[in-house]
Amino acid sequence: VQLQASGGGLMQAGGSLRLSCAASGLTFSNYVMGWFRQAPGKEREFVVAISPRGGSTFYGEPAKGRFTISRDNANNTVYLEMNNLKPEDTAAYYCAARRGTTMRTNFYDYWGQGTLVTVSS
Repeated sequence: VQLQASGGGLMQAGGSLRLSCAASGLTFSNYVMGWFRQAPGKEREFVVAISPRGGSTFYGEPAKGRFTISRDNANNTVYLEMNNLKPEDTAAYYCAARRGTTMRTNFYDYWGQGTLVTVSS
């Protein structure tokens, strides 16, 4: 199984960014997909998750009101649209896959390598 996250970069505060995570080696539509982030010197933090068919989402506090998760099961890809970025959003963002339908958990089966988002003030 491979999860390849991309789309990170350097942004100014207030800007927008879309992250992508391409999955391979698994039956994508059987998995909850989640995004996590880890800022320098901090613990990994849950951001948001989406159900296997995309009908349900679960947002963590960092994502509420500014981030949107979506998925394209035909192309085995999950997206994270981030708007109104703030310096405190600076972190490495990781996508993860969990078989089943449980979204309210930090325990995932597979993890991607992370993509770095840096937001300047």
